[in-house]
Amino acid sequence: MEPLPYLESSPHVHAPQQTAQIMRAVIYSLLPACAASVYFFGVAALWVLLLATLGCLAVEAACQRLMGKPVTVSDGSAVVTGILLALNLPPTSPWWLTLLGAVIAIAIGKQVYGGLGANPFNPALVARVALLISFPVQMTTWSAPAPLGSGQDLVTAATPLGEWKSAVLLTGTLPVAPPGSTLDYLLGNMPGCLGEVSALAILLGAAYLFWRKILTWHIPVSYLGSVVLLAGVFWLADPGRYPDPLFHLLTGGLMLGAFYMATDMVTSPVTPYGMVLFGIGCGVLTVLIRLFGGYPEGVSFAILLMNAATPLIDRYLHPRVYGAAKGGAHG
Repeated sequence: MEPLPYLESSPHVHAPQQTAQIMRAVIYSLLPACAASVYFFGVAALWVLLLATLGCLAVEAACQRLMGKPVTVSDGSAVVTGILLALNLPPTSPWWLTLLGAVIAIAIGKQVYGGLGANPFNPALVARVALLISFPVQMTTWSAPAPLGSGQDLVTAATPLGEWKSAVLLTGTLPVAPPGSTLDYLLGNMPGCLGEVSALAILLGAAYLFWRKILTWHIPVSYLGSVVLLAGVFWLADPGRYPDPLFHLLTGGLMLGAFYMATDMVTSPVTPYGMVLFGIGCGVLTVLIRLFGGYPEGVSFAILLMNAATPLIDRYLHPRVYGAAKGGAHG
């Protein structure tokens, strides 16, 4: 008896790059951000990166074996999730917090939905938000940079966004002494998560992804552009209370979110118009949460909320079938 043919759902168009190739490119593009985090926070950052990555690989392999599926850790997707998870954690995260994040990201954020390509939410952000809500002390304990070779120890310090938020809540105005310069923010010489410290390193990695044609402009440009426009409106209205748009761009997780989290192929819209709407939604929510929410940072919440809206965006902003009447049925 001849074996039955193996059928899969559409689409059947072959892409020039396979999943493993795309994941490897993303890993390479994240190396500058990883190097910057290790430079500014030393061995502590390296330990978080290794633990999160190995934890995600182990949890993915365990979940696939338990579910009777082929183990596909070689495709690199778990490594990408592990690196992104680490970049969303403080440099002094306890080992158990990092491993718990790996379990949440892979088991709850990815495998429970069916694995790669089936998860509706970005797995690393699911883990970050779950940890932030469950363990707020550990997830908001930041360290001032202690560059490699400086002989300094990591000491607790507030992030620029945190200092701004605290000053506004206490006094109603921006801090009298800014927590850092624009150059510090660009290079990463400030407290924050591993992936928040160097906008320049993230931009270098994103440039590589654009060059490889893995990223398109739609989500990053609409995301960052909407942040600049909306934050600029508030800044112009009251510059003594609201920080300028450049501060928003270079601090916190905005750069990492715009280029690596919001652009997740699985959890973002598939059409150009949908991507632009998705990016605008992320930008508006990020600014509103930062300015009026209980947390100084809003990137993770904004992207997850827009992940939930992605099916509706794809439903109503897909192209009209060629030859179909306006307002008629769509394929």
